[in-house]
Amino acid sequence: MKFLEALSIFLGTIIGVGIFGLPYVSSQAGFWPMVGYFILMGLITMKMNFIYGDVILGTSKIHRFPGYIGEYMGHRFKNFSFIVVVFSLVGALLAYLVIGGQFLYSFLTPLFGGGVVIYTLLFFAVGAFLVFRGVKSIGIIELFLFFVLLVILAIFFFSSFEAIDFRNFRSFDLLYFMLPYGAILFSLGGGSAIPEVAEILSGKDEKKKTKAKLKGLIVLGLIITVLIYLLFIYIVLGVSDIVSEDAFSGLYGKIDPNIIRLGLVFGVITCFTSFLSLSLTLKKVLWYDFGFSENFSWFLTSFVPLGLFFFGLRRFIEIIGFTGAVLFGLEGILLVLLYREFLKTKGKEINPLNYLLVGILVLGIVLSILLFYTDII
Repeated sequence: MKFLEALSIFLGTIIGVGIFGLPYVSSQAGFWPMVGYFILMGLITMKMNFIYGDVILGTSKIHRFPGYIGEYMGHRFKNFSFIVVVFSLVGALLAYLVIGGQFLYSFLTPLFGGGVVIYTLLFFAVGAFLVFRGVKSIGIIELFLFFVLLVILAIFFFSSFEAIDFRNFRSFDLLYFMLPYGAILFSLGGGSAIPEVAEILSGKDEKKKTKAKLKGLIVLGLIITVLIYLLFIYIVLGVSDIVSEDAFSGLYGKIDPNIIRLGLVFGVITCFTSFLSLSLTLKKVLWYDFGFSENFSWFLTSFVPLGLFFFGLRRFIEIIGFTGAVLFGLEGILLVLLYREFLKTKGKEINPLNYLLVGILVLGIVLSILLFYTDII
C-alpha cells in the first residue's frame, strides 16, 4: 500500500498543465520526433530523480531542494537555488493562469459571453482569495483528479477512435525541432515530490531496500506518465485538423461536444487545484525562507504572475517551454553539482558521465533563450 500511495503522489505531482500543451507542440514538430524526445527527456529526468533520491536517502536531515543545496554547497548557492525555485514557480503559476483562464472562457463564454481576460481575472481572483484566507493543502484532490484523468482519457479514446486520421502523424518540420524540449521537460518535472515519496517508502527498511524501491517507483512513474502523455497526444493530434494550444478547442466538430465540455471542466479543475497548490508553495517559500511577511508573500505570489500576464506574456506554449528549458534546466544543473558535493562527503567521486547531463541542459538553456528572444523580437 505504501508503494501505491507514494506512486500516486509522484504521478499526481508530475501530470499537470503541461499535458494540455503537448498535442500542439507535436502538431508543429511532428509526432515521431515527440516520441524520440520523450525517450531522451524521460531518461534525463529519471537520472535527475535518481540523483535527488540518493542525496535525500544519504542525508540525515530532512530538507527540500534549497535546503540540500545549502547543506552541501553553502549559503550563496542556497540563495541562488531559492531564486531559481521562485522563478520556476512563478513561471508555472503564469502557465496555469493562462490556460486555466482559457479553459474557463471556452466553457462559460457560450453561456455568458465575455472575453478571455475577464475569465482569467475570475480564475485569478478566486484562487488569490482562497490562498489569502489560508486554504489548506489540496493534495488529496490532486490525487483524485489523476484517476479522473484516466477515466476521461478512456472516454476520449473510445469516442474518438474512428475519427483519427493517421495522415496527421506524418508531419515533420525541422524548423520546430527544438520546440518540444522545454515543454516536455516542464511536463515531466516531478522532483519536488521525491522527498515526500522517499519518506513514505523508508519505513523500517534498510536504506538499500528503500533506494531500490525508490528507483523502481521513479521508473514506473515516468513510464506511466509518458504513456499517458503519448495517448493524449495520439487522440488530439489524430482527430484535429488544426490543433489548438489548449488541446480541446480544436476538437469541436470532430467529436461529441459534451465530451469536449467534460474535458474543459476537468481542465479548469486541474488547473485551479494546481494553481492553489503552487501558490501555497511559493507563498511559504517567500514567507519562511526569504523572511517576508505573510501578507507581502501572498501579494507577490498572486500579483507577480498576474502582472506578467498583463505585461503580455500569454502564450502558453512559450511559457511552459521557457520555464521547462531554462528554469527547470538550471535546477537540473544545480542538482548535478549538489550530487558531486554530496559524494565528496562520502569519500566518492562523481561519474564524469553526469557532466554530459549538464552539457545537455546547458545547451537546452542556450538554444531556448535564443529561440525565445528571436521570437519575442
